[in-house]
Amino acid sequence: MTPHESEVKDTAPSKVWRAWQENVTLIAIALCLAILIRTFIAEPRLIPSESMFPTLHTGDRLVVEKVSYRFHPPKTGDVVVFQSPPELQSRGYDKNQAFIKRVIGLPGQIVNITQGKVYLNGQPITEDYIAEPPNQPFPPVKVPENQLFVMGDNRNDSNDSRYWGFLPQENLIGRATFRFWPFNRIGAI
Repeated sequence: MTPHESEVKDTAPSKVWRAWQENVTLIAIALCLAILIRTFIAEPRLIPSESMFPTLHTGDRLVVEKVSYRFHPPKTGDVVVFQSPPELQSRGYDKNQAFIKRVIGLPGQIVNITQGKVYLNGQPITEDYIAEPPNQPFPPVKVPENQLFVMGDNRNDSNDSRYWGFLPQENLIGRATFRFWPFNRIGAI
């Protein structure tokens, strides 16, 4: 065995070991980044029901971003994902169960429904995104501080603020921003 062959044999296992260490390190970094991104920046969600039809269909998959509400409050019209509010928890829903609805009323605003129209502070709102007009009246309510009034776009088939009250803003997970499945309907929400 020549001195050169001895060097090659000695370094071959160490090269394999270093390559293995690099791969394990890359996998660990990727896992940490994935956990951090999902926890603090964005996460995928599946739509389980028709409550947001026609905007979202059962089986749609979305990206929910979690950053913007750290810098500004929700806006009327935002499609938000949130954990069960206290009233739904008292009805047996798990506190971590996620719901998706559209923000209709912000703190201090008055929401009501009359003759199939949703009113915000006495003015009818334009809702070109709903499946059909709501078929039941709803008396005027003032949205309390740090709470939201939310409704599904499928107004007559949605378990929303009309039935369980206001959504505490602390229950927000994030804002639905992008549909990535199915491919034929990819796009912003």
